[in-house]
Amino acid sequence: MKILVIGGSYFYGRVFVMEAVKEHEVTVVNRGTYSLESLGVTQLTGDRKDADLWQSVTEDYDVLVDFCGYQAGDVANVLEHITGHIGHYIFISTVDVYKRGLSGFKEEDTPLEIRKFPGEAGEYIEGKVALEQEIGLQCGKKGIPFTILRPAILYGPFNYAPRESVFIQLMVQQRILPRIIDADGSFQLIYVKDAVRAIIKCMGNEKTYGQSYNLCGDEVVTYDMLADVLLNGASKVKQEENDTSVEQIPMTVQAVEKQGLPLSFPVTKAETELCSNAKSKAELGMQYIGLEEGMERTCQAFWNVYSK
Repeated sequence: MKILVIGGSYFYGRVFVMEAVKEHEVTVVNRGTYSLESLGVTQLTGDRKDADLWQSVTEDYDVLVDFCGYQAGDVANVLEHITGHIGHYIFISTVDVYKRGLSGFKEEDTPLEIRKFPGEAGEYIEGKVALEQEIGLQCGKKGIPFTILRPAILYGPFNYAPRESVFIQLMVQQRILPRIIDADGSFQLIYVKDAVRAIIKCMGNEKTYGQSYNLCGDEVVTYDMLADVLLNGASKVKQEENDTSVEQIPMTVQAVEKQGLPLSFPVTKAETELCSNAKSKAELGMQYIGLEEGMERTCQAFWNVYSK
C-alpha cells in the first residue's frame, strides 16, 4: 500500500512508521523537526494548516493516517486542498472525547463531550471532538471512507512524554521509585505496538469504514499496580546486568507535587474515566499485551537510554 502519514515523528506515529515501512511505501508530512528519511520514508516538510502544502501533494494514496489533528479545521484543510486521491482516512483521536462523569465502561456509541473545560486538556478534548465530527462531514463530501481510533494512555519505547519514562529514569539514575500511597484513581494504558497493530488492521479494511474503536489494555491500572510492574520490569533488566536494587519511597500526592514530579495519570476516583475494548477485540481481532510484559519491554528500552 501507499500510505500518507500526517505527523509520524513522535512516539505513536514514529513507531507506526517504523513498522509500516517494512511492507509499505510511506510518505510522511510534518514540520520536519525530526528527520525520518533514515527509516526509508519520503518526508514532506510543512505546516498542515498551509493550503499550498496539500496542493503540492499530487500522488494518490491508499491510506492516510492522521496523528496530529488537534484543532477544528485541521481535517477540512487537508481534504479541501489535497490534489491526490485518498482511499481511506484513519484519524487518531482519544478516549477523552467521551462525556465525562458517566458510570461504567464507555463504549463507542457513548455520547461525546460537548462541554468546554479550561486549560490545555480542555482545548485538547474540544479539538478532538470537533475533528471527529468534521471528518465525517468532510470525508462524506469527498466520498472517502474513514475510521476513527481512540487510544487510551499510550506507553512504551520512544515515549518521552512525562509518564512511565520519568519513573524509569529515577530507577536507573537514582535507584529509587516513588510509590504514591494516597492516590485512589484508576486508568487504562495501551502498549504502543498494540496501538500500531490496530491501525494496520484497519488499513483498507472495509469492515472498519465509518467505525470508531476504543484501544486500551485489559487491565484497569492503579498507581500501586504501576509501581509493581515498574519494579518487576526493573528487576528483570537488573538480573541481566547483575545490577543493584531499587528503593521504594512512599510518598503522598502532595509530596510528589512538591518534588515537581509529574502525575500524568488520574489521581482520584473523580478523575477516573474507563472505556471498553470489546469492540476492537470482536471486530479487529485485537489481543492486548499484558501490562507486566509491556512494561518490562519498556523498562528494557529506556534502561539502555538512561544508563548512558
